[in-house]
Amino acid sequence: MSVLMDEDKKLLIKLARSAIENKLDTGSKIDKPKETSPVLDEKRGCFVSLHKNGLLRGCIGVIENPPSLVSGVIDNALSAAFHDPRFSPLTKEELPDVDIEVSVLTVPKILDFKDGEDLKRKLKPGVHGVILSRGYNSATFLPQVWNQFDDKEEFLEALCLKAGMERKCWMNKKTTVMVYEAEYFS
Repeated sequence: MSVLMDEDKKLLIKLARSAIENKLDTGSKIDKPKETSPVLDEKRGCFVSLHKNGLLRGCIGVIENPPSLVSGVIDNALSAAFHDPRFSPLTKEELPDVDIEVSVLTVPKILDFKDGEDLKRKLKPGVHGVILSRGYNSATFLPQVWNQFDDKEEFLEALCLKAGMERKCWMNKKTTVMVYEAEYFS
């Protein structure tokens, strides 16, 4: 996987904001780059997170079967702004107060573990994004979400609940645990 340069990061943030502005104001066009570096054409998982006054205002992303980074950032910015079920759609008046963060992910890998203690030893707070899944239930937390929790158990329990599973699902050998890393910028 290629490395994102500072110019690529600035372009992706600008692209996310432009997509949201376009949706709020039908007279504007999405400011798509005419030429991009090859990394922006790579099919990589990404998330777009919106924060207003330091609080989450929307966050949507794609991990599996991702489109190109350019397409993914546009789609996820629009979804985070207007279709995150946890929030009402973003308004034109709010946009100036919204900070946009883009997270570009590595490919998730299954994390093998013997038991709950082994899993906790293998997880790297602030480095690993974690996906928990079992059957139709699945949820993820980006690496930057670790800072909202006091310890690994609290993080894992919140992720289990987000996935609609029992609080200690992370200890169950039938639960699949995958990890990925993310480069994030705003």
